Amino acid sequence: MGTCPIRCRSNMTILENSPEPESPPPQESVIVSLCNYPSFESTELTMCIGEQVTILSDDGEFLMVRSTTTGQDSYIPSNYTAKVTHRWLFKDISRYKAVELLMQPQNQNGAFMIRESESVRDCYSLSVLRRTRSSYLDSVKHYRIPLLENGWVYISPGVTFPSLHYLVEHYSESAGGLCVRLNLPCYIQGLDNPTEARPVPIVIRRPTLNWKGISRSMLFRRKRTESDNSLVSEGLRDAITSYLQMTEGNDHSWDT
Repeated sequence: MGTCPIRCRSNMTILENSPEPESPPPQESVIVSLCNYPSFESTELTMCIGEQVTILSDDGEFLMVRSTTTGQDSYIPSNYTAKVTHRWLFKDISRYKAVELLMQPQNQNGAFMIRESESVRDCYSLSVLRRTRSSYLDSVKHYRIPLLENGWVYISPGVTFPSLHYLVEHYSESAGGLCVRLNLPCYIQGLDNPTEARPVPIVIRRPTLNWKGISRSMLFRRKRTESDNSLVSEGLRDAITSYLQMTEGNDHSWDT
């Protein structure tokens, strides 16, 4: 069977499947405390909420951990901690604890975390801090992140992403319907450097006007020169001049 000498031509553009996006390299996980321990007010803390801890031993339901803040060891229930990967993905953390962590004073507007949904299986939730003057619970907003059959995720059905990393990257560039653009992940003490405080603006106080050192000639001088460094402005001169003209006969103790 011979080959056809006529080659088929078409004006249609051939679309090729785009390559699958590469997943970011896996990152080591860290363990974060979810409470102050011990919780008794009269007892010195050995572990602080929101700090990175080091696991010394794991008995399943209990852990021996070392605090990066106090340096002390504590034997605590395993549900007192959460595992964090990719710096913003929290595992085994409740909505209430997410709010408590994000409301820590080190977090700035737009601080966020992604956690496993408590109410919907195979679903995530995005928790974002929005610093406002509203109530405590209204300061953190939550958005459900459904998981599609092909593994893609979304917050708004019109915009889907191949992974949580792409979702975070997208909403870090633009709020895109969220209450605020994503900023930094939730602060973890012992892992992050605290945000540097903004420098306090320098307040320059002008010298107090010494009325006793101002002569009548200064007030009535109409034309100012470049070398005239008087503290009395032209407008103030005009106002005082008008007042003096109306009170010619009065004694002005500050005249020299």
